[in-house]
Amino acid sequence: MRLTRAEQQARTHSELLSAGRQVFLRRGFLAATVEEIAADAGYTRGAVYKHFGGKEGLWLAVVSADAGTHLEGLRAALSATASADELVAVLSGVADAEAAKWASVAAEVLAATASQPSVAAQIADVQEQHDAQVTALLEEHVARLGLTPAMPARQVVVLLGAVGIGLALRQAFLAGTDARAVLSQVLKSALST
Repeated sequence: MRLTRAEQQARTHSELLSAGRQVFLRRGFLAATVEEIAADAGYTRGAVYKHFGGKEGLWLAVVSADAGTHLEGLRAALSATASADELVAVLSGVADAEAAKWASVAAEVLAATASQPSVAAQIADVQEQHDAQVTALLEEHVARLGLTPAMPARQVVVLLGAVGIGLALRQAFLAGTDARAVLSQVLKSALST
């Protein structure tokens, strides 16, 4: 069955997103090339520029697409919690191997784009939107569990992101770093009075 032009463009967009995500995870942001991403998806680099404007635009699209999936998974996991310890366990789950690799790539992106104000502003906007949604989820479940955190939920979310990226970088070069244990302890302190 022949695809319409719009369907073909949507398929190309989706395939490039998928290839971008895989190449970023495999090689990191700095080592990934537009050519490699395009080739992995079966296209030329022109397709990446047409759909995303370049590597930074593709990164933003990948992060935005993943944010919805992440929020749905987090929503389901938090809904299943029945105690502060279970809540901490869910939030500490961001320290798994793929999340650690993804955080390392995110740190590369932040370093690479810090001197590009327009790109940095777009990344900050995506992060702010995601943080606001995670904060709302955390507030909902902290209230449901009757917890009184030591700090506002917004600060817990910022702490989670900052410590998570730092631990991911540490894990990348120091074998034996138990990121989940460290993150769990930090979160226990933040979520208890």
